[in-house]
Amino acid sequence: MPGRKRQPSLAQLRAFDAVAEHLHFRDAAAAIGMSQPALSGAVSALEEALGVTLLERTTRKVLLSPAGERLAVRTKAVLAEVGALLEEAEAVRAPFTGALRLGVIPTVAPYLLPTVLRLVHDRYPDLDLQVHEEQTASLLEGLTSGRLDLLLLAVPLGVPGVTELPLFDEDFVLVTPLDHRLGGREGIERSVLRELKLLLLDEGHCLRDQALDICREAGRAGVPATTSAAGLSTLVQLVAGGLGVTLLPRTAVRVETSRSSQLLTASFADPAPTRRVALAMRTRAARSAEYEELAAALREAMADLPVRTVHD
Repeated sequence: MPGRKRQPSLAQLRAFDAVAEHLHFRDAAAAIGMSQPALSGAVSALEEALGVTLLERTTRKVLLSPAGERLAVRTKAVLAEVGALLEEAEAVRAPFTGALRLGVIPTVAPYLLPTVLRLVHDRYPDLDLQVHEEQTASLLEGLTSGRLDLLLLAVPLGVPGVTELPLFDEDFVLVTPLDHRLGGREGIERSVLRELKLLLLDEGHCLRDQALDICREAGRAGVPATTSAAGLSTLVQLVAGGLGVTLLPRTAVRVETSRSSQLLTASFADPAPTRRVALAMRTRAARSAEYEELAAALREAMADLPVRTVHD
């Protein structure tokens, strides 16, 4: 039909998306494995096909035009939908094959990954599992943007468009120095947390927020941030050195307390403070049936851990 504009190609959309993200032709070309002249040509062809100017080019930098700002959002959405189409076709063709990008929080990874990896190796040998350890906020960004496929983390998340597949609940225990008055005791009340010197993880760890919630439930107004740690291993070593006490999820206790003979644990009276661990996926994920099957298999595989499995 005369005057009909040409349809943009996926290559052109990918080129523009890369430039919009990096605002630099060389970096954008490297990110998608395209030569810089080819990338520049693809973006120019897209501008011609759409009949709008997407970029403002100067000798020093690249800026998005007002039209480019608007269309960059739509371009990313189109590419995400194409990715979902390809993912769904792959899932229909051969379930539990290809790549699965799993995000895991640091306070889960060392204690549950052995079980996850063993299960995948034994039951899904054709699945290419790729593990990314990040904090919760980064994982959720990765899931919603399509960078990650599935998350293993503490819930609830309360994020629209994200579905949680609960795996288990586990109790928190109190870890103390060897000479602490509560060390080794069972059935302690949460109220003891009101006066203890509690050591926490750094800001950004969901386990820190969970510990603060437990303290608030016990009637404690707050925890002074005089000492904190980037990981549970360091946190437990601070306890062994006599700097205070801390809360550990039960799955972490054996690994973390075995490194020092200067530690004891104490358990809380029922109902003990707990956390729930789940898989999280995009609500309309193409491979949702696979993820639900994987969740069921993980519940079965985690039966030997000190947890209480949870079913939908």
